[in-house]
Amino acid sequence: MALNIPGLVSLSVFFTFTLAAGIWASWKSRKKQQNQNPTEMAIVGGRNINVCIGLFTATATWVGGAYINGTAEIVYLPSKGLLWVQAPVGFALSLLIGGFFFVNPMRSKNYMTVMDPLQEAYGNMMGSLLFIPPLLGEVFWFAAILASLGATMRVILDIGGSLAITLSACTVILYTLLGGLYSVAYTDVIQLVFVTLSLLVCTPFALINSATESIYYTATHKHYQDPWIGKIEKQYLGRWLDDFFYLVLGSIPWQTFFQRVLSSASPSQARFISYLSGVGCFLMAIPSVFIGAVAASTDWNQTSYGLPSPLERGESAMILPFVLHYLCPAYISIAGLGAIAAAAMSSADSALLSAGSMFAHNIYRKNLRKKATDREVLWAMRTSMLVFGAGAASLAFYSNSVYDLWFLSGELVYALLFPQLCCALFAPSSNTYGSAAGFLVGLLLRLLAGEPALKIPPIICYPVCSLLDGSYVQLFPYKTFTMLFTLGTIIAVSYLATVLFQRNLLPRRWDVCNVLGETSTHTPLHQMDKQTGLQTSLALLFHLLSSVTNYLKSSRSNKDALHSCKENE
Repeated sequence: MALNIPGLVSLSVFFTFTLAAGIWASWKSRKKQQNQNPTEMAIVGGRNINVCIGLFTATATWVGGAYINGTAEIVYLPSKGLLWVQAPVGFALSLLIGGFFFVNPMRSKNYMTVMDPLQEAYGNMMGSLLFIPPLLGEVFWFAAILASLGATMRVILDIGGSLAITLSACTVILYTLLGGLYSVAYTDVIQLVFVTLSLLVCTPFALINSATESIYYTATHKHYQDPWIGKIEKQYLGRWLDDFFYLVLGSIPWQTFFQRVLSSASPSQARFISYLSGVGCFLMAIPSVFIGAVAASTDWNQTSYGLPSPLERGESAMILPFVLHYLCPAYISIAGLGAIAAAAMSSADSALLSAGSMFAHNIYRKNLRKKATDREVLWAMRTSMLVFGAGAASLAFYSNSVYDLWFLSGELVYALLFPQLCCALFAPSSNTYGSAAGFLVGLLLRLLAGEPALKIPPIICYPVCSLLDGSYVQLFPYKTFTMLFTLGTIIAVSYLATVLFQRNLLPRRWDVCNVLGETSTHTPLHQMDKQTGLQTSLALLFHLLSSVTNYLKSSRSNKDALHSCKENE
């Protein structure tokens, strides 16, 4: 395959245009920064992002490369189909629920990040521990987006994936560093418009290609493969529900969501943005559904791709760029390529900004340098974004591992952070003891459930745990069970700790978290100086990571020993 010169030129123009828009937005934000807090301008846009820009950036945050590529892939896969496409409905409901229940208490208190209510309720040290899952999620998400974009460029343009990853990462990091939320918001407008127009132009050409059978017929009839509508078998119903609740509720406790709604001028505007972006997120999945259906209805032997099909070659993850490249005219596929790049960048910059915002505001300012000036916090934010961006770009070269780590970290956010946020906002009686207990219990339950993608065998086998393709798969809704168990643990332990200290069943000098709010001779956990708090946090984290590492090593050793025994037999 020869180098696609027109595609490369068009992509270069798009990257240049996006970078120019980001630089212009940063210049605009600096003009407004003269009379406002520079940190607040960078993190939440000075809380004066208008409704139209807020709607575009909130929608573009979710409509990323993984969203449009993943939707098409699941529709195409014979083992899945349309009934397993949960992200459009799940994200839409997530934005509606988030707007109805979570936006008002967050925006009315002028929080800056999703970690603020957690640190307010449980103290800065516990908040630092809770910062780890979303940080890992954002970094792995950024890396996964870059890896997907690099694979697409390698297929369509016949250029090295490393070049595409490096170019994309440098562009995103540069304009995000310069303008913060303003640059991200204004480039999101351009990227979302580009994605929408490109997919709307490309989809009709793919539908009318001579190699494609009618998608209305193949939806319910087996032609080249099983019907693309798909089906949900009875034994997989628990897993389907688990994934659905994970998408609906697990998408709420992310800084990428709250950064948009917290930047609005009022709580009512924030709710309006959240509601409408949910509708927009659902509508943006429709072209990808059609593209996945077209791929399932195509005789690939009639295209220059040939046989075997993408499914048989194990390239189903690339089905959207394949459809655009092989079933659309060359000048149309170039527009589709731009759509993929735009979608990827619209999510990548959001992840980068979120990670940097939480580190600078919640870790650097509240733990490491409590007397830091706004200018110093701003530079800490930029430095952290540079470090996180470079780290994510490095991880992007290990695409399979990055995707698996992203899924696992996302599940940890669902199991650990969502119940913590619910208790911090709606259960004022919850305290640091309950938070710490919930974190440890939830983490253990999730890790002990195993992870087939990372070759981690389950220690806890829930009901309907099955052996598929040599790996144990949990068909029980264990992610939602873990989340609910964590929620119950936080509430129960918080209540128990309060009762024990109030009734003097435990000496009050043992109340190191000072949940009763009384003055005492000891130093409360949430009032420790930065050095002591940091040392304790690092010690706890090191102990936790050591335990997990030892568990993984022992699990792998047991597995190898079992395998050796079977071979000897």
